[in-house]
Amino acid sequence: MGRDGRAGAYVARIVDKYPVRLAFWSSLLLSLIAVMGTATVGRDAALYIDIAQQVSEHGPSVAWKHFDWPWFSFLLAGTHLVLRLPLELSAYLWCGLFLAGTCALMVDCVRRRSPDTARWACLVVLAMPAVNSFRNDIIREYGFWFFCTLALWLALRWQDRGGWLRAALIHLAIVAGLFFRLEAVLLFLALGLWQLPNLWSPTHRSRFMQFALLPVIGLFAALVSGAFLAPRLMLYLEMITPRNVFASFQMLSEQFGNSLVNKYSRDEAGRIIFFGILASLSISFVKLMGPFAVPFVLRRNWGALSAYWRDYRPFAWAALLYAVVLVLFFIKEQFMNTRYVSFLNLLFVPVLAMGLSAFARQFPRGCKALVVLGLLVMLSNVLSFGAGKTHYIEAGHWMAAHTESGESAYFEDGRISYYAGRGYVLPLLTREEAMSAQHAGEYRYFLIDAKEGEPWLSAWLAEHNLRILAHFANRKGATVLVIGR
Repeated sequence: MGRDGRAGAYVARIVDKYPVRLAFWSSLLLSLIAVMGTATVGRDAALYIDIAQQVSEHGPSVAWKHFDWPWFSFLLAGTHLVLRLPLELSAYLWCGLFLAGTCALMVDCVRRRSPDTARWACLVVLAMPAVNSFRNDIIREYGFWFFCTLALWLALRWQDRGGWLRAALIHLAIVAGLFFRLEAVLLFLALGLWQLPNLWSPTHRSRFMQFALLPVIGLFAALVSGAFLAPRLMLYLEMITPRNVFASFQMLSEQFGNSLVNKYSRDEAGRIIFFGILASLSISFVKLMGPFAVPFVLRRNWGALSAYWRDYRPFAWAALLYAVVLVLFFIKEQFMNTRYVSFLNLLFVPVLAMGLSAFARQFPRGCKALVVLGLLVMLSNVLSFGAGKTHYIEAGHWMAAHTESGESAYFEDGRISYYAGRGYVLPLLTREEAMSAQHAGEYRYFLIDAKEGEPWLSAWLAEHNLRILAHFANRKGATVLVIGR
């Protein structure tokens, strides 16, 4: 065996012996690399950090005026209050820890049920684009993923050992996930369906009672306290009401049908829409697997699905229900964000790990190439060679230095106002509306994404007696113009 072979064997032994630790610390390292290459925060991040800043200065009540589910911002504000860390650093720290914890817990779930596939689960969870392409973002999904994975990990431990305390910890983890995204509530139903057969078994009925008692008490307490009247929860309940789902689907079908030329095609609009949604969701799901979808090109590897249903049934029920939630969301909102699909991919990590394990036995050399490709995808998820949005930072700093905070300004992107020290301002008007004759007089400054010398802009400046005060561009040539008198 050559030197490279001995090194590869040594690495394999390390991965086999410490897959959970490797997943945790490697995840932290990947997050650090991703964050170091990030120039600006995302729109959601700017909103959460701005709310946390206002909570730190004015108290928690101000948060509800800006966002109807501000618990993540409360976490950031509390961290800032206790540790005195900058809010942006606190956000990146929590996101990195949540994602590292998610990776470690998922690998440990696989290690407990399928020890031989733990090394593959480690590779999948660290490289799969569904989870890792967001490492440089500050998003609530990290907390949602972590606590949902923690609940599933606790559920597997409870299945092996039982106990009222372990059952209670499952529900506490789900409740913690609710503070990040309300979709975590589906785990109550998923785990309930998983345990339902025990209700009819005299020998396992006590297990069902261990699991079901606390959710029943919690549901009763929520009804008595009026928790279901929270605006965000009412919005979710409205989305899943059968009458509203049917009305939204009918509206979507009619909109699509009216765009068709052939009358007979219009009659099929509903079927086209329904199966189109399923196809779109499936394509996004497979795309977010990255190279780890390759083993399933071979039909013989589909047997991993039956093993998934047998050994990871809580995951399978959660995945099935979450797929239903995604379809309902698509029908209601008429779009699908890949970030929302990512949790579905996360629930399928055991399937992907088992598929890779089978592929390695069938094609040892081909699997080595797939591992190399997976490592390259892992790096591409965290390394960015594109031009960052540095022009947003420069434009914001210019506004902070040259204008008073009370002067009216239109920000086409709220991150410019964030870097100007004015907080995250979500534009209520489009650029065209703000610059129209009806609204142009309301603003003293306009900060827009445009280039100097565009014909429409020159005419508009002359018409309103305005001029370009400053312009800022990144390496790619994207430009922010500061317009005023």
